[in-house]
Amino acid sequence: MNDYSILQLPDGTRLAYEVLGSDHKGASVPLVFVGGITSCRGDTEKVSSLLAKHRQVLVYDHRGMGDSEARREDPFTIETLARDLLSLIQHLQWSEVALCGHSMGGIVVQSLLFLPFHRTNPTPLRFHVTHVVLACTTFTPNLDPGYGLKFASRPKGPLTLELIRETVRLSMPPNYDPEWFASEANQQRIEEIIDRGLIGRPFKTILQQRRASSQYDFTGFHSRLSPDTQFMIIHGELDQILPFSNVQGFLRLIPWARVVPVGDAPGSVPTLRFGHDWVEYFDPQVWCGIFEVFLQARCREKARL
Repeated sequence: MNDYSILQLPDGTRLAYEVLGSDHKGASVPLVFVGGITSCRGDTEKVSSLLAKHRQVLVYDHRGMGDSEARREDPFTIETLARDLLSLIQHLQWSEVALCGHSMGGIVVQSLLFLPFHRTNPTPLRFHVTHVVLACTTFTPNLDPGYGLKFASRPKGPLTLELIRETVRLSMPPNYDPEWFASEANQQRIEEIIDRGLIGRPFKTILQQRRASSQYDFTGFHSRLSPDTQFMIIHGELDQILPFSNVQGFLRLIPWARVVPVGDAPGSVPTLRFGHDWVEYFDPQVWCGIFEVFLQARCREKARL
């Protein structure tokens, strides 16, 4: 993913983004992937490239990551990232949009939805959010020491490429599950992810993202969401970063939300036994089908009215 555009924000931040599937402009509701901590816009390529065969798909780098740039003294908060997302969608002049937020990205998506109800700086959304997918994410800062993003200790001495690669590898297991990570069938993919992880992911920015993900408060906001926006929760039982029990928490906060179905039918996962980095599990066509069934459901309902 090298052919990208830049949106220059008033504060000097430069956001790198790509709109995939431009041939489908206006045909279907566009979808935005909002990545988590450490993510860059190409991380969901296996799924986003398939979805782009049917609709426009926006992928972008958070400020300070990938090809995006941030100010040296950046007030890095979840709200800042939400307002970045707001600027991108408004720049594209989309009147309707669907959102998928993974991990920290799911927190950013929620913050975007809550901007009209901001306590000191309410900001209207000049577009309608039709669907939201909250993938392996949370609604409150994680306080359980058994979960969370953990980094391997920095090795002593000069950082050679091999030492950096090994440090990345040692930090990866919580994103998956022990069986997946140890499987011989996944070793080539793990090497590819390590190679990808060495590019455009400054550790300083990653630490800022982790800090921001522990410093937000959504108390009282979920009750102000509109049932006209459809929600789907994707969360694997083997997630080691955020607890699977968050699913029930979301269902209490958003009673009309649905959980990704399990089974053999189109739009279903074969099992909930997957880890935090959900796109690495199952055939990408499975995830593409899940999104298409979810995104088309409302269209069919409206057509019947």
